[in-house]
Amino acid sequence: MKFVTFNIRCDHGQDGDNCFDNRKSLILRKFAQEKPDIICFQEVLPHVALWLKNNLTDYLVFGCGRGVKLDSEQMTIAIRRDSYQLLEMHTYWLSETPDVPGSIYPGQSSCPRICTDTVLMEDASGQIFRVLNTHLDHVSAEARKLGLMQVLKYTPSVKAFADAPMILAGDFNAEPDSEEMAPLFENPDLTVATLDTGITYHGYGMAPHPTQIDYIVTRGALHCGKAQKWEDIEDGVYLSDHYPVCCEITFEQ
Repeated sequence: MKFVTFNIRCDHGQDGDNCFDNRKSLILRKFAQEKPDIICFQEVLPHVALWLKNNLTDYLVFGCGRGVKLDSEQMTIAIRRDSYQLLEMHTYWLSETPDVPGSIYPGQSSCPRICTDTVLMEDASGQIFRVLNTHLDHVSAEARKLGLMQVLKYTPSVKAFADAPMILAGDFNAEPDSEEMAPLFENPDLTVATLDTGITYHGYGMAPHPTQIDYIVTRGALHCGKAQKWEDIEDGVYLSDHYPVCCEITFEQ
């Protein structure tokens, strides 16, 4: 499968030439060219979620807002309708009370953080696997560490399909060598497929400190090809302020 993680950037009309309206056509052309099977989006505001549903007609697009009323940003997932079935979806909050909408860890930013946890089935093979999409806090390193540990701990605790292969994707807001990323690299069952991609956040080419913060991580009988960044630019317009990252993933026999 061709798997993509894509921080699409919160659209508040703040980005001048790179505002979302100017990026829409480039994004759609890129999807038509690459034909990804599964896309994990971050920073999806409600009107952008609606745009994705209206335009990615070959995909089932789903997600839940992170706010108290299930509004605001989503961790949206899109799967090809002709190749995959959605068996289960669950959204939980990265906090000490994960089932309380809008809850956060002490000391983090005011932005609630969530994980969209799904169980999918590939039609051709009948293979069942999990896909998790998350976006860790941009302010607190401690909240990032707690959130990542929560995601990794929660997944095996799920009773249904707990042993299924897993793909975790998202914007972790942390460099690979940061302390909060240690739970990934200390776990021998996990493979960080995007370790060699280099910079992913670039701020439309203007970030004073570009960073590598977008990841695809696998667990179980999965093989990951070399991850590639989508670095398309047309007339100074980027796909987003992050490079989407794409990886070919296959099920091992």
